[in-house]
Amino acid sequence: MASETLLARITDYASRPDPYPLYAELRAAGPVVRQADDSYLIGTYHEVAALLHDPRMSVDPRTRGEVTHKPPFLRLDDPEHHRLRTLAMRPFGPPHSPGRVDAMRDEIDRLTKDLVASFEAGRQIDVVDDFAYPLPVTVICRLLGVPHEDEPLFRAWSDALVTAADVRPGQDTTEADKAGDQARIEMGGYLVGLAEQRRGSPGDDMLSAFVNEPDPELRLTQEELAETAVLLLIAGHETTVNLITNGVLTLLRQPEHLDHLRRDPGLLPRAVEELLRYEPPVHMRERIPHSDIDVAGTTIPEGASVVLALASGSRDPMRFHEPDRFDPTRPDNQHLGFGSGIHLCYGGPLARIEAQAALGALLPHLGAARLVQDPPPYRQNAMLRGPRHLPVQL
Repeated sequence: MASETLLARITDYASRPDPYPLYAELRAAGPVVRQADDSYLIGTYHEVAALLHDPRMSVDPRTRGEVTHKPPFLRLDDPEHHRLRTLAMRPFGPPHSPGRVDAMRDEIDRLTKDLVASFEAGRQIDVVDDFAYPLPVTVICRLLGVPHEDEPLFRAWSDALVTAADVRPGQDTTEADKAGDQARIEMGGYLVGLAEQRRGSPGDDMLSAFVNEPDPELRLTQEELAETAVLLLIAGHETTVNLITNGVLTLLRQPEHLDHLRRDPGLLPRAVEELLRYEPPVHMRERIPHSDIDVAGTTIPEGASVVLALASGSRDPMRFHEPDRFDPTRPDNQHLGFGSGIHLCYGGPLARIEAQAALGALLPHLGAARLVQDPPPYRQNAMLRGPRHLPVQL
């Protein structure tokens, strides 16, 4: 019976500070564990990775009739997903060549330095509110073309959307789902209105690029523009906030690694990859099989909810040596922090740049810093897991 309640226990807020013992219990229970609500929970690396690449697994909530509107491309299957993802990526620049993200490197470095310049010795800061949130929000707003003075508008929208996007046992519509739908409509309307102001008089931003696309075959419909812009704005900062905050928390808990990185900042890129494995910003993803599918000897029926525990897979001892040990020099680190397959997080390159810049700028200030509260208060969301606040005494 204990294995049948694993998803409920993992998503219980009491487990937020440390879900990893439950992931170990999940892996021990078998590659596929049926839950009391008839969903299926999978937490072993090879099975999770295989299903992320399996075309029989759908991400579209309309498969079960959960929504009637067209979701963003993150929740669409090919070929629709491929078309919209390709169109959304065009303003980032051509594949395999410098584009908007690479052009932002110097500005990201400047933004991080400006933020830490206000940190005085002996001061207590909240890593989330004072640093990890402002940095990626400012960056994605610059990329999209959202005016700085409008940034506070979408924090409430973003919180509502993230809450609604959580993985929860059962499929009943909740008040959080309704609030998320309303936030999506309001934010989409705001972003489309902003884009329309640039029609015919574009600026150097992605909303301008979307509405001034000269090729009719490559233009987004208004509905597609709304969903894509909302997705970019949310995905462009939510996971990065968690990545940076989890990184600071991990390093302050393990001062020997903090000291190592301060002495050798060239290790930062590998350290960020290890953070994506060890304390990832995204813990779970849901899939829905188009047809009955066999996974490690278990038949999962068509239409069932399949929850892939990415964070569990990235700590699977069958794939990683000493997986519960943080090792910023770890070789062969093919983690699941950004997912895999056709839905691999395409904002990954931007998140890596931001996390490396953020941790690099913070390292000189963290040598004598201490956590004011450990564990810190966490956000409600179990899928996008990270501290809501991280008070640190410099």
